[in-house]
Amino acid sequence: MQRSIFRAATLAILPTLLLATASHSDWPQWRGPDDSGSTPNGHYPTTLDASKIVWKTPLPGKGCSTPIVFQKNIYLTAPVDGKDALLSIDGSGKQRWTAVFENETAGKHRNGSGCNASPVTDGDGLFVYFKSGAFAAVDLDGSVRWQTDLVQRFGEDERFWDHGTSPVLTQNYVIMARMHSGDSWLSAFDKVTGELAWKVDRNYTVPKESDQCYTTPLVIQHQGREVILVWGAEHLTMHDAVDGSVVWSCGNFNPEANQLWPAIAMPVIVNDIAVICFGRNDRGAPLMFGVRLDGSGDVTQSNHVWMRDDISSFVPSPVAYQGRVYLVRDKGEVECIDPATGETVWSERFPKHRSDYYASPLIAGDHLYAPREDGVVFVASVKDDRFELISENDFDQPVIGSPVPDSNRLFIRGEKHLFCLSADQ
Repeated sequence: MQRSIFRAATLAILPTLLLATASHSDWPQWRGPDDSGSTPNGHYPTTLDASKIVWKTPLPGKGCSTPIVFQKNIYLTAPVDGKDALLSIDGSGKQRWTAVFENETAGKHRNGSGCNASPVTDGDGLFVYFKSGAFAAVDLDGSVRWQTDLVQRFGEDERFWDHGTSPVLTQNYVIMARMHSGDSWLSAFDKVTGELAWKVDRNYTVPKESDQCYTTPLVIQHQGREVILVWGAEHLTMHDAVDGSVVWSCGNFNPEANQLWPAIAMPVIVNDIAVICFGRNDRGAPLMFGVRLDGSGDVTQSNHVWMRDDISSFVPSPVAYQGRVYLVRDKGEVECIDPATGETVWSERFPKHRSDYYASPLIAGDHLYAPREDGVVFVASVKDDRFELISENDFDQPVIGSPVPDSNRLFIRGEKHLFCLSADQ
């Protein structure tokens, strides 16, 4: 009981503590501390060959999630002996501990797994979710704080492909979303106890498969309050973090009612404009939108700022960096756009190849890191609104997770190994 009271008190002042103790290089969730997929800080390697490898450590099984980093320790999900697990690896590449959960539910897609969702941390604990339904909080020493099964509690996940949504954190809760062809919902669980705080429906009538979404929510501030921004089922919605109620919503993203348009890429926000990649860029039907995040209620008629039907991304999420938005599209085309207008600043591409891009790119220190599914990772300079291809690096195993920066180090999660690379090596 005393331990729970201490945790509750710590969580109440946690944002202040994190500002004081967390390094600027921490990467506490899958798209980084501000959900941009970028950092201006650090000095990173631009050639990723053997001379830059500080260490590589073998992984126990196929997982496709992006690692996170907190205070120089790396956390990632992977199956261990057929069970869902969270691994902690220290800065030298040695495994610190493993927390094991339920039997793994294997992925169906060649680039999927039962461990697609990334962990998230608030500096006090770690929170994980797996395709099997296992949902848990883990203390930083590896002990399981609480565990539940969302499939047993709320039914099977009825998506055509593998679960991809990662948990996110508000001040008081860990948030999960399920948007699929069944009953869709957004829910909040107490970080300390795991008790369900609220659960709200998020159901829309949309064409076939357009209700199946793999996106991760964003936690933002809106008109002085904490809200959860959710993209999926052809709607962008804001939910009050206190009770889940809808405070803002925007629709009209598929006016022609096209079928088989699930939402996969996560939005990015620049200056109160959300950039939404939608459509089927992989099938020659791209759509991309700029949406203002002001106002309240149903803003469908007022907040669409721009729309493009010539470029987008289906799987890789865009990156926001220094006022621009960058896309690495599914076949390796690279676009830099002005988020205020949607206009192209420049357009380039990586070398043509039969393999696609599934990982979301990273920009770190003016360099764009873009993994291709076959394990080739490209590095390009995007400094001063210019594109310059610097290197092409073959890791000799599939790379589906996004690269992660940490000061002057870069982590690449392959199918078989976790690599640590440094510019100083």
